[in-house]
Amino acid sequence: MQSILVTGGAGFIGSAVVRRLVAQGRRVVTLDKLTYSGVRASLRDVEDRPNHRFVQGDIGDGALVRKLLEEERIEGVMHLAAESHVDRSIDGPGVFVETNVVGTFRLLQAVLGYWRDLGEQARAAFRFHHVSTDEVFGDLPFDSGIFTEETPYAPSSPYSASKAASDHFVRAWHETYGLPVVLSNCSNNYGPYHFPEKLIPLVILNALEGQELPVYGKGENVRDWLFVDDHAEALELVLTRGRVGESYNIGGSAERTNLEVVESICHLLDERRPLPQGPRRELIRFVPDRPGHDRRYAIDASKIARELGWAPAHDFHGGLAATIDWYLQNDWWWKPLREQGHGSRRLGTGN
Repeated sequence: MQSILVTGGAGFIGSAVVRRLVAQGRRVVTLDKLTYSGVRASLRDVEDRPNHRFVQGDIGDGALVRKLLEEERIEGVMHLAAESHVDRSIDGPGVFVETNVVGTFRLLQAVLGYWRDLGEQARAAFRFHHVSTDEVFGDLPFDSGIFTEETPYAPSSPYSASKAASDHFVRAWHETYGLPVVLSNCSNNYGPYHFPEKLIPLVILNALEGQELPVYGKGENVRDWLFVDDHAEALELVLTRGRVGESYNIGGSAERTNLEVVESICHLLDERRPLPQGPRRELIRFVPDRPGHDRRYAIDASKIARELGWAPAHDFHGGLAATIDWYLQNDWWWKPLREQGHGSRRLGTGN
């Protein structure tokens, strides 16, 4: 598969995928609307590569999508374009429905029309990969359970509900129209180029600047953390080797409470750039919890390990240390975003 369309390729996970595919020599077309979290600078390393093309546009623009598919003779679509911040979905759910549900529907329609016009061999080789989240499964008790590919959907937030809906649409386009699809659901990602209002980059940058470190509730909520480059590798495998119609869970096998994550960041930054006023743990402040905050996510990634031979290369400590080092060395990327106010105010209060 040499010609791939990546939607949302200027986003956090999308840009990691684009950088990986371009480095392999594949022809990559990035389609991104460049809303607030689409950062074109995340593609700086591949911007001028001859096998990469960037197009600013909307997945809901069927004519544009069809034009790109035909011009580039696309053999696979990796659909990562989405509104993705739970807190923002609580404050303004409408855009999540428009982008994640309606946008995915319009993208599917454009891709279906293109796929139907391909020759028999090209139709058989084509894939549409929908990239989703473990949040569609709802939450788990603190002390037991794990998400498998058969776990019933039970989304809690407007964000996860919109992703659950888009998952169902993708499956329906396979079952009803025969479009060859694969799906994946991932745990929480972290790593370089992570948008500053998400937990790990927010805490890194606040802690670096000696600001307060807000933690929801008592910090007891648990997430399974996955290094973004490991995820990008898994996504490539799902696209190129996954079985049509199947879904694959992708996780890092690295469960941590939110408080443990924050304390780990404090410790690693104290080792690298200590503050004169003392340990950064003293900056932690507990704030009112997010409405409907899921207690725990945990991924069973045994299917992708068994079928595609994938396993994460980074443990959490090493991946977090590498992430912190990247932020320390790349303020050219994050400083403009901080100056625009991202990560500077509380979101998701539900008011």
